[in-house]
Amino acid sequence: MYRDVSSCNTYDYGDAHYWDARYIQEGGSFDWYQRYSDLKPFLRHYIPLSSRTLMVGCGNAVMSEDMVKDGYEEIINIDISSVAIDMMRRKYECIPQLQYMQMDVRDMSFFPDETFDGVIDKGTLDSLMCGTDAQLSASQMLAEVCRLLKPGGTYMLITYGDPKVRMPYLSKSVYNWKITLYNIPRPGFHKPECSTSSKKSLLEPIPLTENGGLLPADWVLEDPDSHFIYVCRKIIDTNGDIYSHTN
Repeated sequence: MYRDVSSCNTYDYGDAHYWDARYIQEGGSFDWYQRYSDLKPFLRHYIPLSSRTLMVGCGNAVMSEDMVKDGYEEIINIDISSVAIDMMRRKYECIPQLQYMQMDVRDMSFFPDETFDGVIDKGTLDSLMCGTDAQLSASQMLAEVCRLLKPGGTYMLITYGDPKVRMPYLSKSVYNWKITLYNIPRPGFHKPECSTSSKKSLLEPIPLTENGGLLPADWVLEDPDSHFIYVCRKIIDTNGDIYSHTN
């Protein structure tokens, strides 16, 4: 059940040259992991339409376009690839709700602290975890995401990494996040007819073990290639202090 990414670093996914070459070769548009239509219930629940939202590692995906069509008012999209950003700027130059900037998620110092209500990550942390200096890169990115979130803001991570390999990074007390976990099957997945597991609502959170690092022993992962959604909220308590808590 527990999938590690230690064997995936064939390429340096944190390097701009890799992505520039890839976008030049492939062109077109591509959404990693999930489409907006599948993620909409989670996004609409945790990130209001009026939110100032940051899409990290936007690439050439159409997800931000779909979000604007659904009513989202401001999405700033960043990517390490200047090729992808130039492509998307030209494509969406007439849509004022979308902005595109070339930027490394490990250093987003262009933005002041507490700039965004929501940060969406669909595969970007995964890419860094497959690159060189993976642990350092992941820590740098998450520290920047935490810095940019307003108190009460939400970082939504869509990833193939289960709690065993993601919670050690996300649950650090310095980030002050309340973490809620969900699981969503890959697009097009159909539950086998022979399956005996009961049907669960996608919006039903997965309870984590006390240490936050393991799925419950009785949890059935129906789709072995499914994705996990970590909703990380920066919370303020009644005294005005930010605290962290893991469901």
